[in-house]
Amino acid sequence: MEIAKSSKFKKGVKIGFVLFVWVITAWLLYPLITLDSVNIENAKEYLYRATAGIATMLIMFGKTIFDLLFPQTISRRKALLNTIFLTLYCVAIACGILFMVSRMIVLYLRSGTSGVPL
Repeated sequence: MEIAKSSKFKKGVKIGFVLFVWVITAWLLYPLITLDSVNIENAKEYLYRATAGIATMLIMFGKTIFDLLFPQTISRRKALLNTIFLTLYCVAIACGILFMVSRMIVLYLRSGTSGVPL
């Protein structure tokens, strides 16, 4: 009985940590998503913040790919459901990364400068 409680607690802590990381990532990327006019004057102050958010998304993407390629469970039914969920989750993260990177490329191209915007 005590082992089951400990296992549930560890699983809850893991889920809570992942949710916390996603909340922080959303906070880091929020200004880049909500910019009304995409120009360099509005985005200069958010460059490092957005870069940290994209880096966090890349880390989460790598972790998800690792979990997908090297599953930790043995049960076939759970493994199939886990594989489907992780595949959809991985596609969603990849789409988010592509959206954020394309948003930053648009910022760079609209800036009209040849250097790195600081």
